[in-house]
Amino acid sequence: MIIFDEAHSQFVAYLSGEDRADSTILAYGKDIEQMLNHINDTFDKTHVHHIETEHIKSFLESLENEQYTKKSISRKINSIKTFFRFLKLNDYVIEDPSSVISHPKFEIPAPRILSETEYRALRDAARDDVRTHAIIELLLQSGIRIGELSEVVISDITIDESQEQGVLNIEGSRTTLARRIPLNKAAVLAIVRYLNERPEAEAPHVFVTRTGKPLLVRNIRASIDRYYKKAGIENAKVNDLRHTWIAHHIKRGTSLVMLSKLAGHKRLATTEKYLEFTDGGENNSIHLEEL
Repeated sequence: MIIFDEAHSQFVAYLSGEDRADSTILAYGKDIEQMLNHINDTFDKTHVHHIETEHIKSFLESLENEQYTKKSISRKINSIKTFFRFLKLNDYVIEDPSSVISHPKFEIPAPRILSETEYRALRDAARDDVRTHAIIELLLQSGIRIGELSEVVISDITIDESQEQGVLNIEGSRTTLARRIPLNKAAVLAIVRYLNERPEAEAPHVFVTRTGKPLLVRNIRASIDRYYKKAGIENAKVNDLRHTWIAHHIKRGTSLVMLSKLAGHKRLATTEKYLEFTDGGENNSIHLEEL
């Protein structure tokens, strides 16, 4: 028999050993702690083999009463099912009480795809800020995630100024797929312009603060949000630049297989979902044109 606290600690250690992302380990750990606290407080249970399906349902009902969204509840169900798979794997429970728990149905909102007028306005708004302008162009012309951008180092970018083109190398990690992304003229010119004014820094990162420290994700997000506001673009977030890049190339007829690889999608189906939000492409072009 194993008590809640010990099971929780072992579960977190198990996730770390599985090389899960730090954010996943943190979220799953908190979800399970929240569930175990509810079961303990409501049903006075302290050992995992005493947990029944009704106890889990009670926890999920409490989340609904606290106005958690269906999306948040669905994520917590993922945590719970992973937790009980771990318990069964270690013979801490015989039956999995979460096996009959189903995910709530909810509609995933359509991705926010910037119009040509919007992304041109965003560019113009940030034109005099060479660092943010380069960040916007790199996100808009390569489709990389903000977390990936924050980790890009100078050696990851190869530029041929005479041809006004380049290549961005994204190192693979436990959360991203390795890939090489062609950089077009707009991205190259913006990056070169920024690098010519980049502060001296020991950090190898492309984007740094005025004091030479790597620019953090929250700094990047705040900066782009500021220029969204300046450009008069509403209800847009940093990741919408990635959505726009994917949708743009689908419209241009870029091969879905190639686009999926360049986007770092683990499944082609993730890329294909964008088809319902675009007109789709017909010419299967492999040339990534500028936005």
